[in-house]
Amino acid sequence: MSFAPDTLLQLIQRADALLTRLEAVLPQPLVAPDWSASIAFRYRRRGASGQLLPVRHVAQVRLSELVEVEPQKERLLRNTAQFVAGHAANNVLLTGARGTGKSSLIKACLNEFSDRGLRLIEVDKADLVDLPDIVDLVAERPERFVVFCDDLSFDEGEPGYKALKSILDGSVSQASDNLLIYATSNRRHLLPEYMKENLTYQHTDDGEVHPGEVIEEKISLSERFGLWVSFYPFSQDEYLAIVAQWLRGFGVGEDEIAAARQPSLVWALERGSRSGRVAFQFAKDYAGRHAA
Repeated sequence: MSFAPDTLLQLIQRADALLTRLEAVLPQPLVAPDWSASIAFRYRRRGASGQLLPVRHVAQVRLSELVEVEPQKERLLRNTAQFVAGHAANNVLLTGARGTGKSSLIKACLNEFSDRGLRLIEVDKADLVDLPDIVDLVAERPERFVVFCDDLSFDEGEPGYKALKSILDGSVSQASDNLLIYATSNRRHLLPEYMKENLTYQHTDDGEVHPGEVIEEKISLSERFGLWVSFYPFSQDEYLAIVAQWLRGFGVGEDEIAAARQPSLVWALERGSRSGRVAFQFAKDYAGRHAA
């Protein structure tokens, strides 16, 4: 069978277009980004494949800007310093009240140690199924990588749960020495807990209480993080100290900071929270209004 030249050319073009569409939907191996493009990267899925994209504008949070979290700061700073120096260090779970600085503390550690080779890869919980691919990609790199999972929690049966659990501890293939996982969550045990599960507890004759299998499973993921850093709601004085720190960062004078005390309390009352996030939002609003 023979084809006219024009017909043959059309068939080749259609075949090429079909292959292009197939390549777009078929899984592609994870390709290394330009590691010199940034100190932070985001993992994003595009169809069946994933990409590591450099973050062009990294949040410039500094450790000195975060106040009233000194014990938490000290623990995370020490663990990260050990890691960057090539010593033993733990995966970290930061848990507690919202807006208390969990994510900001991780970003501040990145800025503190980036000149010593620390890099950050942010991964959404929905993409944690691809965590083994990320681990393999960076295993031979000279940098030290923190995989950052923000606001981490799982519903029953989510695939990322098992992938994270295996990488943390329990898989034949484990993370290389140049990678740690830092996660933040409002839940200590990362999975929803229900009243009916309390019925699975067993009470022995000597008074001991043993959790049932459902409870044990929900606790097991959190236990795989070697270091827990807990955050707590701020008191009024702590909140005011955070407001003052942020106002100084915006260039507000001490007299105006004192005058901002009452408005900042009203702001917190209206928001129903005295968190560090609310303090920052007030300081930004106050400084902007007075500058205008």
